[in-house]
Amino acid sequence: MTNFNWNATAFFERLTASNKLAQQEHFAFLRVSGLEGLEEALHTLQRQTAFVAVSDIAQGYTELNNTPHTRRVKTIFICMRHALDNMIARQQCMDTMRELFRQFMSVLIQEKVRVEREHIYLDPRISFNEIPQYFFSGCACAYFQVATDVYTDLHFNNEEWNTDMGISC
Repeated sequence: MTNFNWNATAFFERLTASNKLAQQEHFAFLRVSGLEGLEEALHTLQRQTAFVAVSDIAQGYTELNNTPHTRRVKTIFICMRHALDNMIARQQCMDTMRELFRQFMSVLIQEKVRVEREHIYLDPRISFNEIPQYFFSGCACAYFQVATDVYTDLHFNNEEWNTDMGISC
């Protein structure tokens, strides 16, 4: 049996490109590598006013049981630039990002049903985390994480090893 995966990057890139609010607020789509990559991406806010970024790294684990599976957790960042030291403008950005998150979730709930047919299970609990104002001046940021569980083929194959592992199956 094959290991299955869900392409969160392509999914959120498609959502960003087709969402009316994202287009109205000029959200660009970026790929980053974790929080360090996000810090580098924040420099693009000199040219862009807002972005949605998906991290290309995932946290997770493999569970060794009768139905082995791997959990992958992808992080999605949403950031908007606002006037420096203007808490009203920051609040408006946060409100926009919260609404964009809600709209993304309205599609993700449909995607959840679709990918379950491929034996990919999205964790139904998705938290929205706002990054404190001191993270980056003049920029409102938030993130959420999407966890997927997929079947993992852990069938032992002696042909994958240079020596006899002495394991009988």
